[in-house]
Amino acid sequence: MVQQLYLEDLKVGDKWISGEASLSEAEIKDFAKDYDPQPYHLDNERARDTFFGTLVASGWQTAGVTMRLMVQTIPIATGLIGAGAQISWPAPTYPNDILHIEAEVVDIKASKSKPDRGMVVVQINTFNQNQQIVQRFTCTMLAFKRTAGIPSLNNEHLLGSQV
Repeated sequence: MVQQLYLEDLKVGDKWISGEASLSEAEIKDFAKDYDPQPYHLDNERARDTFFGTLVASGWQTAGVTMRLMVQTIPIATGLIGAGAQISWPAPTYPNDILHIEAEVVDIKASKSKPDRGMVVVQINTFNQNQQIVQRFTCTMLAFKRTAGIPSLNNEHLLGSQV
């Protein structure tokens, strides 16, 4: 069982590695139809004449898979409450790529005005099966101390492995 962590449990350098997830061609096309209807996400033939030369997943779909892996991997007791982020997609995600994340706490700042909480900056890299980074995501998240009285989400059943 992975321990649910509050602000006072976290330290710079904490790392987590997720399990795996993949996107099928059908899932890529279904997502694109609703959220990012561009030829390189929707149509194999039309994708050939684009920058990518083939069908690729939307970066926003890769971000969605990353978020699911984050929830399954990063054991912040009160949930992953985003407060800001930077994101980039240095390489595309292709149909049937097998993705995983590696996350590391890079900064922690206690709140001066609200002593029951702080901000935790986590660098999350999403890799494909070839260990190529397909997404870089630096996320600032709100984390609470135990004294805040916010109960753990008790989502241990979702969590993957802690390094």
